[in-house]
Amino acid sequence: MANNEESNPLLSDQQPEVNDEKKPNKPISSAAGTAPAPPFPADPVKPLSAAVPMGWTADGLPMGHSVVGEPIMRRAQWDSGLCACFGRNDEFCSSDIEVCLLGSTVPCVLYGSNAERLGSAHGTFANHCLHYSGLYLIGQSFFGSNCVAPCFTYPSRTAIRRKFNLEGSCEALNRSCGCCGSFIEDEMQREQCESVCDFATHFFCHTCALCQEGRELRRRLPHPGFNAQQVLVMIPPGEQAMGR
Repeated sequence: MANNEESNPLLSDQQPEVNDEKKPNKPISSAAGTAPAPPFPADPVKPLSAAVPMGWTADGLPMGHSVVGEPIMRRAQWDSGLCACFGRNDEFCSSDIEVCLLGSTVPCVLYGSNAERLGSAHGTFANHCLHYSGLYLIGQSFFGSNCVAPCFTYPSRTAIRRKFNLEGSCEALNRSCGCCGSFIEDEMQREQCESVCDFATHFFCHTCALCQEGRELRRRLPHPGFNAQQVLVMIPPGEQAMGR
């Protein structure tokens, strides 16, 4: 009786299979006649999951893991304190003094510069500086103090804290004196508490908050106007006359 596979015209000619026990264990050679490279041997000491990081933030910052297995983000501290008006004695010392003078005399210019560095786009300075100036005039006219502008500038502190994965006031208090531990455990409560602290920092210490943010941004981000690439201009040679 003929085999069903041989009678089917859609199937190609197949050779009879050899028993697995009789097959020789020979490496399959490529077209060039060389055997393929052996697979990458697994490290018996370090598993593959240990070599690859388990979690990273959007900016490439590592995420730690607690004992239970839940990811805990390792947050960095601010480069300078809130009351460190003159910053540190490093290559940015002159820039820190400039930030202090701008925050004390013309905070609208400092806020516009911070927004431009954080947004990394041209035109951001004028928009934020003009809006801040209008809010500053409203506060001075109706309330006699700059109490309206901080209500609209505190989101910049929150954006800086999230962008560079910096610790907030609640985490700083928990690290120094051990309080606010219940807010740190829950992510949603912690973020709400940090947003309230950002608003309070801008409202009660507005100038110091702007200066601290300016120092942090100048050490971490270059100004967008300084990122211009050099353009090579080819000047054609002038007309040459043959000498006699």
